Amino acid sequence: MQLVFDFPVHEKYRFDNFVVCSGNATALQFAHRLVDPGGTENLLYLHGPSGSGKTHLLMAVGSACSTRGGLATVPCISFKDVDEIYGGEYPAEEVSLLAERFRNAPALLVDDLHLIPDQQSVRIELWQLFNDFYQAGRPIVVTGLYSPKELPHLDGHLISRLLWGLVARVDISDEDSRRLIMKKLAEDRQIILPADVIDYLLFHVRRDVPSLIEALEEIKRFAFSTKRKISVRLAREALALRIP
Repeated sequence: MQLVFDFPVHEKYRFDNFVVCSGNATALQFAHRLVDPGGTENLLYLHGPSGSGKTHLLMAVGSACSTRGGLATVPCISFKDVDEIYGGEYPAEEVSLLAERFRNAPALLVDDLHLIPDQQSVRIELWQLFNDFYQAGRPIVVTGLYSPKELPHLDGHLISRLLWGLVARVDISDEDSRRLIMKKLAEDRQIILPADVIDYLLFHVRRDVPSLIEALEEIKRFAFSTKRKISVRLAREALALRIP
């Protein structure tokens, strides 16, 4: 039997370093409700554009579950890695690959559901796993680009199950949200990022969070290597190879 690709929760994604803004506050509130020991919710579906923080919240839930259970880590899967999970083949196996991956896991964490392959055997595996965790009252967090009714390759009964729980859209595309994120990223790296540099980055760099982080790291390295303060001119020089 094939082994499921190892995609563990990353400890750097926690609730305490999640940047809160108007576009993600509801999603954060819902995620906290899933890990509340006295709470009654155990299902959360997050949707929104790439780089908006869905994976961060999913892994923050996993991190909270691992801490509470005294575990080193909690498994999760991303259908972005579907080839590693199934090796390009989707046989109707007696033992579910997904069930093996989440055996004894305290939570079911599924990222990028919109990329699930159009394979009935995979849908059945996910459906059975989903029901097992839901009936046991264990937390379930699922993310995707689209709202439940817009997800491709899913049976209607699984879509309806997703709608039973908490559903939140995560969208940080507005200017204020991006500025808050840039300020937080700079604080985490203990660097001073002037307002005009933030404006420059938001205009010249792709606005998804991974791209902003990459640009900020390049600027930080360049500033340290040249022993100069961060300015628009320095940012332009640091990113000259990437920005026309």
